[in-house]
Amino acid sequence: MRLRFLAVAVSMGVIVISIPKVIAQIPLLPYLQTPGSVSNLTESQTVSEWIYLDGRPLFQIAASKNDVSERLRTIQQNLQEISQDYFQSTAPEFKIQIRRSKDLPVIYINGKYLMTINSQDAKLRQLEALTLANEIADNLQKNLEISKEERQTSSLINQGKIAGAIALAMILSSLLIYRYQRHSQKDNLEPICPDAETNEPIKTQLNQQEHQHLAEVKNRLFQLTQTGIWGGGTFVILGLFPYTRALQMALLAVAQIPVKVAIVVLGTYVAIRLSYALIDKFTTTLISGGFLLNSETSERMELRVSTFSGVTKSITTLICMGVGILSTLILLGIDIVPLLAGAGLIGVAVSLASQNLIKDAINGFLIIIEDQYALGDVINVGNVGGLVENLNLRMTQVRDAEGRLITIPNSEIKVVANLSSRWSRADLTIPVSYQANIDEVLKLIEDVALNMNQEPKWKREIIEKPSILGIDNFSDRGMMIRVWIKTQPLKQWEVAREYRRRLKIALDQVGISIPIPQQTILVNHPQLFNSARNDSDEAVQ
Repeated sequence: MRLRFLAVAVSMGVIVISIPKVIAQIPLLPYLQTPGSVSNLTESQTVSEWIYLDGRPLFQIAASKNDVSERLRTIQQNLQEISQDYFQSTAPEFKIQIRRSKDLPVIYINGKYLMTINSQDAKLRQLEALTLANEIADNLQKNLEISKEERQTSSLINQGKIAGAIALAMILSSLLIYRYQRHSQKDNLEPICPDAETNEPIKTQLNQQEHQHLAEVKNRLFQLTQTGIWGGGTFVILGLFPYTRALQMALLAVAQIPVKVAIVVLGTYVAIRLSYALIDKFTTTLISGGFLLNSETSERMELRVSTFSGVTKSITTLICMGVGILSTLILLGIDIVPLLAGAGLIGVAVSLASQNLIKDAINGFLIIIEDQYALGDVINVGNVGGLVENLNLRMTQVRDAEGRLITIPNSEIKVVANLSSRWSRADLTIPVSYQANIDEVLKLIEDVALNMNQEPKWKREIIEKPSILGIDNFSDRGMMIRVWIKTQPLKQWEVAREYRRRLKIALDQVGISIPIPQQTILVNHPQLFNSARNDSDEAVQ
């Protein structure tokens, strides 16, 4: 495919080299003023405008801001009438005269008035008025003759051949780009297989994200290339013919601002996507080098990488968008220095008025760097707790057991309990009746835990051998036996529920029941005590 692309590029180069007339026939575009460059001038200041013939710039005129539009319209209309008469005339006569009126040179073409050279025109070019008039006259004569020659049938045929060659090159280039895009999309659809040797799902996830971001960048660049091929080729073709060259300039004038803004927007979007891919690539490289990942912390690192990657991408997005906005303002001709100065003052005022936001950002940065918790962790902060669903520099959002989304500013997080950092523990308290044989009960509880730990399904969830700590307390429910089971993060509840189920079945099989709370009531009231004793004496008699 690269060889085909190179062949097309070489063929396009041969076409351009073989027809050198194209270079001379594509007009050099003058400087087009942005909207802000004229609006900042006062009404008495002098501004300049270009005079065109068939879309080709001829010379500049100068006038005050109030008068320049009227003068431009008049000269352009006079030149249009003179040129049409000259083009339609079969006689080769072409005569330019420079007369004087009120000590100012006046240009006539074939006896028709064109314009008067004033002092502002001479000051603009830093020439004497008569010298400038002669220069404009020579330029007019040459360009009018060229324009008339371009309207001849032979010239139009040659230009048509050139346009056909350019159109053919556009079609071939577009087809090659399209085929390469389709081939690239097929490659993007191929799934990325996880590494069977390392079995690292976080690397697979990062590789998939990097692949998706790069595919998006390629698609946008393909679209930009196709737009450039057709738009640029059409623009060049319009410049080949005298009848369409004015349309070329009109399109350039109308589309100047939208094209600039579109380029900045597309460039910003591509930069954001490319930065996402670079962040994923950098993280994958660190993991592959063994800097961030090992067998004991792979689960934890997956949560931490997701959190760090999300926050880094958010910061990168803000930076790229800020640069894009400033670039757009510069392209529109807006002076951003006062804006930056004003933004600096506003930033100082906002920072003084919103110190809590700064505290939130600093605390959020420390939470991420110190790995206090990450996305997917279960935490308790004060009286609230739940699964961390969103974490950024400003706030933390957790989802509690009832499904409520709780938002906590990072500056309010002073003490946090992470229930799923690196490993978790199922802490079980099992009540046993006082009448039961405690040694048999402890042996039964241990056997149930060990048997559960031997099964493949639960062996992956239980990290260490379960610990039977013994009798932890004597309570109204009986003897309280404490059991600790160390598990993978967030697996403590699942393991605890299964262990309770198995232990209940085992206790029922040996006839040991889980006791209910028991109470002993002592009555020490005199009347009730005497009445109870009399009833007892009567019963004896």
